[in-house]
Amino acid sequence: MDHYDTKLLRLIQADADRTVQDYADAIGLSPTPTARRLKRLEEQGYIQKTVALLDPDALGLKTTLFIFVRTSRHDEAWLKQFSEGVKRMPEVVEFYRMGGEIDYLLKIVLPEISAYDDVYKRLIAVAPLADVSAAFAMEAIKNTTELPVGA
Repeated sequence: MDHYDTKLLRLIQADADRTVQDYADAIGLSPTPTARRLKRLEEQGYIQKTVALLDPDALGLKTTLFIFVRTSRHDEAWLKQFSEGVKRMPEVVEFYRMGGEIDYLLKIVLPEISAYDDVYKRLIAVAPLADVSAAFAMEAIKNTTELPVGA
């Protein structure tokens, strides 16, 4: 990957709706090699997919919560049951297996805090859990999907 590729990746993260000509102009190449680079970056897995980012406020999803889960079970069958159950929950937008005191971290978005009770009940029904706690975000100070390419 060279500096043209790095520039392309930065640009496509910021706005994937630009034309090949726009990208070419921005990185200083003509459209044909720029298009080839974009195709190669996709084929090599640097670009997984392009998506539209929706505005949660416009959709009425004004509440973000972080759910901290601890479990006493760490076997493969339990993990499969838990992960498949959580993946089916549309409110969960991020889901991580953690190191340290917390075993799993979930980020969920909801219309309002009172909707968490329903999510909590569905979550604890997925698999046996030792502890579930939550914290809500008061303000998103930085929230980006852009990775630090070439940083």
